[in-house]
Amino acid sequence: MKLKTVLSGRVYKFRDLRDLFAKANEEKSGDMFLGIGALSVSERIAARIVLSEITLGEIRANPLTMDNVTAVIEAGINARIFGEMSGWTVGELRDWLLDHRTTPQMARKASQGLSSEMIAAVTKLMTAMDLVYAARKLRVWATCATCVGLPGTLSFRIQPNHPADDIPGILASTAEGLSYASGDACIGINPVEDNVYNTKTLLEATWNVIQKWKIPTQNVVLSHITTQMEAVREGAPACMLFQSVAGTESTNEAFGVTEKILGEAHELISKYGMAKGPNLMYFETGQGSEQSLELNDGIDMVTLEARTYGFAKKYSPFMVNNVSGFIGPETLYDGRQIIRASLEDHFMGKLTGLPMGMAPCYTNHTKIEQDDQEVATMLLTMSGANYFMGIPAGDDVMLAYQDTSYHDDATLRELMSLKPAPEFFRWAVEMGVLDENGRLTDRAGDASMFA
Repeated sequence: MKLKTVLSGRVYKFRDLRDLFAKANEEKSGDMFLGIGALSVSERIAARIVLSEITLGEIRANPLTMDNVTAVIEAGINARIFGEMSGWTVGELRDWLLDHRTTPQMARKASQGLSSEMIAAVTKLMTAMDLVYAARKLRVWATCATCVGLPGTLSFRIQPNHPADDIPGILASTAEGLSYASGDACIGINPVEDNVYNTKTLLEATWNVIQKWKIPTQNVVLSHITTQMEAVREGAPACMLFQSVAGTESTNEAFGVTEKILGEAHELISKYGMAKGPNLMYFETGQGSEQSLELNDGIDMVTLEARTYGFAKKYSPFMVNNVSGFIGPETLYDGRQIIRASLEDHFMGKLTGLPMGMAPCYTNHTKIEQDDQEVATMLLTMSGANYFMGIPAGDDVMLAYQDTSYHDDATLRELMSLKPAPEFFRWAVEMGVLDENGRLTDRAGDASMFA
């Protein structure tokens, strides 16, 4: 395996694949803080030249780390499909994915033979437009109570968080979101208090709204998965179960989750959940979570994020989204890095075969402006993201960060001539919120209709 090249008369040599992958990454503050990123543009270009000539077979034969996440990813690779591509270089894989003759069906089939490290490798060779173009080919839809991600659709999660878990406040925010035709992905609450009683109370409140107004959607409360499991055992009406996951076994353990726990959770919600499925899990991820806990095993952020998706794939989730901008400038320093990370993550999730939504969010101590976040969101909509968040005024008053608003939701659909998920679209038309063309009516934004 060749790990060196000559560029402008200078020899660049890389220690191993772990070093090569990190140096080939687009600049990220998290990689630089750990001392694994490229120290110059020339070194980064040299790393990409070397990486482009590495074969997929060489990547699989030289794993960057060995842990439970690696084992799960390996178990999910289709041996026959991998065998057909094992001699391809990373550069050849990139060219093939971007070829206009490569159909979505061909790309989806090929993805079954790729490991997460191969997906990360090809991502490092792509420009922003490459990432948008390739991801747009990869439609991945899933069904919980309803189906999200179908061509021609764009869905949203109503996120009616409240700093005191106040039920009337949560329901008021939910009503506002519904009045803008948001909420077809789910109604999902991040609770302040992570306990069984509160989780059950919030699930009951959202389920009552869904039942009262016959809303074709699903509910979820984003407490720890073991808390949700106990709430379901006590009769809480949940459509799916949520958990944050990561790209190393040690980080997952720090999150309090294992392969065994997720398997038990999937079995439980399949038996006692309120939705028919078969996709009944919701995962949230983000570049930098492993770095922030110093559990990255010396691996760069892009590669670890790809490994996270490979791990999540085992559980056939209904929703996956990343919140890469949520940690802060110690992992992604500014708007440019957050835009790049968002495009990378969406592409990698889709190539993994996940029904990928996005949360191109940011915290107020990051060097980013609202324009940067909106640019990321528009590019991701062009890329075919399944869903975004819906937050009152784009400002989460409980988690104290910025994300997409209910107004953004409507604007994105109008810009790209997209509609909500089919069942929800018909419901919104019946409620008088949308017209038959999917445009907001004069009644839209009047939350009092749900009073």
